[in-house]
Amino acid sequence: MNQLFNIKSISELHRILGCPPPKHPAISFLNFAEMNVATDISETIKANTDFYIISLKAAQGSMKYGRNHYDFEEGTLLFTAPNQVLSPSNLIEDMDDTCGWSLFFHPDLLYHSDLGKKISQYSFFTYEANEALHLSEDEKSKILDCIGNITEEYNQNIDQHSQDLILSNLELLLNYCRRFYDRQFYTRRKYNKDIVVQIERLLLEYFNSDKPGLLGLPSVKYCAEQVNLSPNYLSDLLKKETGKNTKEHINYYLLEKAKALLLSSELNINEIAYDLGFEYSKSFGKLFKKKVGITPKEYRKLN
Repeated sequence: MNQLFNIKSISELHRILGCPPPKHPAISFLNFAEMNVATDISETIKANTDFYIISLKAAQGSMKYGRNHYDFEEGTLLFTAPNQVLSPSNLIEDMDDTCGWSLFFHPDLLYHSDLGKKISQYSFFTYEANEALHLSEDEKSKILDCIGNITEEYNQNIDQHSQDLILSNLELLLNYCRRFYDRQFYTRRKYNKDIVVQIERLLLEYFNSDKPGLLGLPSVKYCAEQVNLSPNYLSDLLKKETGKNTKEHINYYLLEKAKALLLSSELNINEIAYDLGFEYSKSFGKLFKKKVGITPKEYRKLN
């Protein structure tokens, strides 16, 4: 049975990776070549950390993305949020097979900062590995410039400006990553459109079946699982393609079905709410009025 090993600090991580103590307690940058994983991490252990990780695998190859494979040459950037489960054995294989680096930063670094207030907006930290960011050479150069500025700051003697400069460059790095993800969404328009069609068909069929009454409303997680994507990645993809995230797509098909039932059936409002998967009819009425502008009862009368 796999053990779950929690790595709480950057200092503890350096010890496990066989590296000298970090020069800053809350942020560190390491090349794979510097890492020498300690023997107390075995293939039977999985780990999670209390900090964020950004890793570049600089190797040629292909990566499965949904049901398709895509070639990449310049490098693949992966993002990990605190408490996500990692496999150290996989990391060891990566370090053996390719060159690359990792940037680690603890949430403590972000406390009382503007970046700390909006770190959750960088949804790519919860993307799956098959949704990694593939960088061109120019993009990789911009990322490395930001990394260089960060490491230069924490390698100097810490002064009153160090924290602000580190955070500014970290935020710039994350903003570039967000821009490059937008580019990746754009270059995969055909694949993305296929996903949009799958989601629209999925929701149409779901609400035209007896599933809502039996299973409840479909969740964002449920939709993402049906197309083999992470919830945040699916929502971001749909937002880029249609202007509506996954939850908004669910609500659209829900309300279209609700309108049809209000106009073409003799069911009362409570029965319609339950058939659509609502546990409480008041929740249905509240959502309907918020999105349509009038109550279900008023809609039925007007039409």
